[in-house]
Amino acid sequence: MTVQAFTGTYGVNYGRIADNIPPPSNVVTLLKAAKIKNIRIYDADHSVLTAFKGSGIEIVIGVGNEFLKDMSVGEDGAMNWIKENVEPFLPGTQIRGIAVGNEILGSTDVELWEALLPAAKNIYSALDRLDLTDKIQVQTAHSEAVFGSSYPPSAGAFREDVLPYMKPLLQFFSQIGSPFYINAYPFLAYKSDPSHIDINYALFRSNSGTYDAKTNLHYDNMFDAMVDAAYAALEKAGFAKMEVIVSETGWASKGDPDEAGATVKNARTYNYNLRKRLLKKKGTPYRPKISAKAYVFALFNENLKPGPTSERNFGLFKADGSISYNIGFTGLVSSSPSLPPLSLRVRVRTSIS
Repeated sequence: MTVQAFTGTYGVNYGRIADNIPPPSNVVTLLKAAKIKNIRIYDADHSVLTAFKGSGIEIVIGVGNEFLKDMSVGEDGAMNWIKENVEPFLPGTQIRGIAVGNEILGSTDVELWEALLPAAKNIYSALDRLDLTDKIQVQTAHSEAVFGSSYPPSAGAFREDVLPYMKPLLQFFSQIGSPFYINAYPFLAYKSDPSHIDINYALFRSNSGTYDAKTNLHYDNMFDAMVDAAYAALEKAGFAKMEVIVSETGWASKGDPDEAGATVKNARTYNYNLRKRLLKKKGTPYRPKISAKAYVFALFNENLKPGPTSERNFGLFKADGSISYNIGFTGLVSSSPSLPPLSLRVRVRTSIS
């Protein structure tokens, strides 16, 4: 039986690399008010899993990259992890998936590349022994670095050095019915080449779009193009029937001077239009019958994240629980956003449609 870890089309990543964000119990209140039913966390924090008990919110938990080598050696490590971090919280907390590592293939640590598949298999075997494989999906999320090419979308293909590791992994996920998860950020693409990428194309705003001559398909936004590039790569690798789900996407509301496009207005535009697009439950040009699904990064601005300023400013909400900008959600505390509200039900053309 194939388990679905993502029952809607819109989810959020609940990152917690911060020392000033609301406690998990308040986060449950926030998510319920926003009617967000699918979330991902990057660990298996017990305070979070306890707070989500009985909430009805479906959660994907994460096995940190630092655990993969130990888990790849034998099933005991995986079984111990599940008995400690999963079993005690079932069935009250709706753990629907276990993400094995994050952005492993394409990283610089080839030892982790080698550990990923055996770790995933051991976690699945442990779940199987506990009769949980019909309730919890085993998965992993990839970065855009796994692709050798991605433009135009039909040219999507995995890197030659990644393929020997990717193909067996896809074979396993195909056998157990798991989708392909990709972290896709039009923001990062635009930031890296602002002079050649139309920001309207990145933000789902009106633009001339791009044409893929091989498939004779037209793209009016980069998000769809990134998803279809993943579908093309999967097809070339022999997995044309595998579903693609976006495990992370988002737009920073603040950045360093050299981070083009990182503004409140752009972040609001991207996240408003993305949500509107996902709630329509429509497919992409290359896979029109498969509803696009995505988890937005991230729930909160995370003040302790390293790296450029943008890394600490991806949140839909500020650390105090107020909205970063208005895309139709209600914060834990009232806020005075710099931009007026917009209803997702408005059908007339608006300034950010």
